[in-house]
Amino acid sequence: MPEGTSPATQRLAVKVTKDALRQVRAGHPWIFDASVTSVRPEGRAGDLAVVFDDRRRFAAIGLYDPTSSIRVRVLHQGSPTRIDRMWLRSKLEEAAQRRGGVRSARTNGYRWVHGENDGLAGLVLDRYDGVVVAKLYSAAWIPHLRMVSEVVEELVSPSSVVVRLARNIVPTAGIFDGAILAGGPVDEPVRFLEEGLRFAADIVAGPKTGWFFDQRDNRMRVRARSAGRRVLDVFCSAGGFSVNAAAGGATEVHSIDISASAVEACRRNFALNSGRANVARCRHEQTVGDAREVMARLARNGPAFDLVILDPPAFATRAAHVDAALDAYADLTRSAVRLLESGGTLVQASCSSHVRSLELLGTVREAVTDAGAELVDPTLYGHGADHPIGFAQGEYLAAVFSRVEHGGRGRPRP
Repeated sequence: MPEGTSPATQRLAVKVTKDALRQVRAGHPWIFDASVTSVRPEGRAGDLAVVFDDRRRFAAIGLYDPTSSIRVRVLHQGSPTRIDRMWLRSKLEEAAQRRGGVRSARTNGYRWVHGENDGLAGLVLDRYDGVVVAKLYSAAWIPHLRMVSEVVEELVSPSSVVVRLARNIVPTAGIFDGAILAGGPVDEPVRFLEEGLRFAADIVAGPKTGWFFDQRDNRMRVRARSAGRRVLDVFCSAGGFSVNAAAGGATEVHSIDISASAVEACRRNFALNSGRANVARCRHEQTVGDAREVMARLARNGPAFDLVILDPPAFATRAAHVDAALDAYADLTRSAVRLLESGGTLVQASCSSHVRSLELLGTVREAVTDAGAELVDPTLYGHGADHPIGFAQGEYLAAVFSRVEHGGRGRPRP
């Protein structure tokens, strides 16, 4: 048994199809259930799966999960290596070094480990100043959580380490969504800095780990485009885009979300930044409701905004959902165009790896045209620097920034 792993785990000898072997050797971090041809002995979640070729040569090692369609999450491929405490520590240190350009006196909330893209398939670590949140996307990490927590404590001395579980993971004794792995309890939203702004995130019950760090750079782009503008933030969540728009000099911001708790979190984050002159001057309106219904109601009075942000949840969690997702994006785009003054800015995002960035751009362009307007100088953006992309499916975030022209039919901007 490798030093530093759970005594309940064992080594498995795994054989896979030739195609899967080729993909693993090329660096792909997932081996699907249909690609596994044999496992000896019978495996349990968290066992170390050693992948061999037909000549019994080492190909890769990863974490085994018999309950997941991703049967093996590859941690290392090429030459044999020990997966132990020292190995994990080196991976966390390497990931921290990659974030050197993100972490600063102005930003102490960021993604420390981005799962497969940092060589730790199925594990995410987010830092909120002194609090670290571990998000598990595979039950295979549960037997190794103590080691993860201990290495995190060694490296950063956090006040708390909290675990969040993906929906498909069944809680076990002592390990449930929001459980404290180390340090003190977290009884209120955790405060952190992002590019000089103050935010608070519900890391115990909020979405993902409590905040969407992947949109940081796009929030900064909105801040830079908001001076003197009236802004509509649809699917506002906890208000990342809304607060940045206000900080950038927006005259008014209208935040919409179907979740009352999200809208309340948005209001609180505005209050945290009320000491900034721009935020204090900005008129902030919040609405709890379905995005399409609220946008339709607002559109009855004609164009009223200079910048509209559409940042919905993932519409395509499977490849079979892509067509429906693109239709939903198009509907949102057409609604946004009706609310934008001519020359206004549209920001539309997708957070599904099944929707490629060019597909999103094409859908947005066609929907704007259908609405009788023109998409001018669109630009595509993606993840922030703390969300590196290490394989094709690791790229999931796309955001279109563009001007929308009505051909003179919109009201002049005040």
